[in-house]
Amino acid sequence: MNHRTLFFSLSVLVICFACEPAENTGTTETTSLENNPPAEGFNAAASDERAIAIADSVMKAMGGRRAWDNTRYIGWNFFGARELLWDKKSGLVRIQMPNDSTVFLINVKTDTGRVMLDGKRLENQDSLAKYVQRGESIWINDSYWLLMPFKLKDSGVTLKYQGQDTIQGGQAAQVLQLTFDGVGDTPQNKYRVFVDQDDHLVKQWQFYRDAADEEPAFTTPWKDYQKHDDILLSGDRGQRQITNIHVYESVPDRVFHSFEPVDLDALAAN
Repeated sequence: MNHRTLFFSLSVLVICFACEPAENTGTTETTSLENNPPAEGFNAAASDERAIAIADSVMKAMGGRRAWDNTRYIGWNFFGARELLWDKKSGLVRIQMPNDSTVFLINVKTDTGRVMLDGKRLENQDSLAKYVQRGESIWINDSYWLLMPFKLKDSGVTLKYQGQDTIQGGQAAQVLQLTFDGVGDTPQNKYRVFVDQDDHLVKQWQFYRDAADEEPAFTTPWKDYQKHDDILLSGDRGQRQITNIHVYESVPDRVFHSFEPVDLDALAAN
């Protein structure tokens, strides 16, 4: 097998998710959480105040900053190609591709991990390092497709208000432009994010391979929001679907350390 085919051919890559805010315990920190402070490195100076306010309204509509910070384990199936399970607190990520018995067990905060390709564990350290990095790239891509609305004020992001426009179907929306500086696998990318003026949820995005491009490479909807624990998540991207979405309060340690198959639905039932 040519392992270049491991990746679903969507070259959209983005923000570094490793930058999670510190946990807060006191009264002052709680107030700060409610105000949705930006991650360290967010380009507030170059961002528009109105764009920042809209980003904050999105966070609130999705369940709020406290709910997002308290969310620990998230699992999902990315476009039928692979399943992921992420521990936001530790940085542990499991990626399994049932069709070829490939499993990544990595830590995106420490850039370490173990990989099984076609049912065989990688032992060569050079090959292992390469595939750990590939696993991180998969996670960056796939998690952004699911969780982007929570990441509007991440490190390296500049937000600009682009006025009002309509989404496919004619619904009015406010438009945010996201550009990036020194983060993710492809910092030259640009996004336009369409936010519903009534419910403040992201309803569409446009992806530009280069910030200078005049036309987007694609436009997809964000539909079918569902409550998962205390947050909202959307999996409908039009012709592509993110399915089997779960938020877990706890999962067994083995899911991040064993190559044995994991059933995301069974984890949710336990």
